[in-house]
Amino acid sequence: MTTAWTRLIRFTARETGGKKVHIGEPVDPQLDVGLAVLNGTPVKAYEISGTSALDYRATVTSRVLTVLTLLSPVDAKEVGVARFLGLNYSDHAKENNLAEPKYPVLFYKPPTALIDPFDPIVVSRAVQPPEEHLSDYECELVVVLGRLARDVKESEALDYVLGYTGGNDVSFRKHQTAVPQFGFSKGFDASAPWGPCLVSAKAIRDPQKLPIKTTLNGQVLQDGNTKDMIFSVATAIAFLSQGTTLLPGSILWTGTPAGCGFARKPPVVLKHGDDVRVWVGGGIGTLVNPVEEEGKGAVRAKL
Repeated sequence: MTTAWTRLIRFTARETGGKKVHIGEPVDPQLDVGLAVLNGTPVKAYEISGTSALDYRATVTSRVLTVLTLLSPVDAKEVGVARFLGLNYSDHAKENNLAEPKYPVLFYKPPTALIDPFDPIVVSRAVQPPEEHLSDYECELVVVLGRLARDVKESEALDYVLGYTGGNDVSFRKHQTAVPQFGFSKGFDASAPWGPCLVSAKAIRDPQKLPIKTTLNGQVLQDGNTKDMIFSVATAIAFLSQGTTLLPGSILWTGTPAGCGFARKPPVVLKHGDDVRVWVGGGIGTLVNPVEEEGKGAVRAKL
């Protein structure tokens, strides 16, 4: 898909007192928006006409706004369905001691799982203590569809992509290993932060060449590349659209590379007060979130 913008962010602005949600293109094309907000560096953006990344008629204006609060690229109400692929990196399958799947492994998360950059990832009371339930991080490339897609050919699948961003598929491994389907263990509230920038498909011609990392409390624990996906973005879209209408705004999370916490010895878990960051190349940047165990008090990102 062709868009007037190259990198899109969704935010509230200082100039409008935080009372209105805007979309815009960062003035600095090289700026890591997530880290800039984290470090208190003013983020300037050219306002994009309209209020949604899904508006194909939107244009980039000359009005410059300053980010007050950074939001996920698409409102959760506009996300048709959040589809997730499991075991989609060869090294991740290996660290699970599992054979590579013959077909994409699919599960879903509800809209209540989706949260913005800098919002706390919540470890609910139902999955405490984290040491027992193995609360875990998963850096992922997230695909946003911009067109209605059904029975899409793999050779044409990337034409349906609006853009790419990052995400953290927070998982609770005790339930994941106990229950045959992943939906329950991965569907808790506030378990899927995503953002910060949506980079247009015209700027990322090949989504299979992107570096991707997770950093927990300053330590890099995942360091992979999307070239190691078992099922490429195009393959996944073609497979999932068979006899199934994928609506504009639908998001596809494409799996995670090796380095997850539960596979480490001893296991590494997400716990109260942690700082977890997902970085994806190609101009997407850094997604920052604190971790909050429900009942232990509010936690904010270390701005």
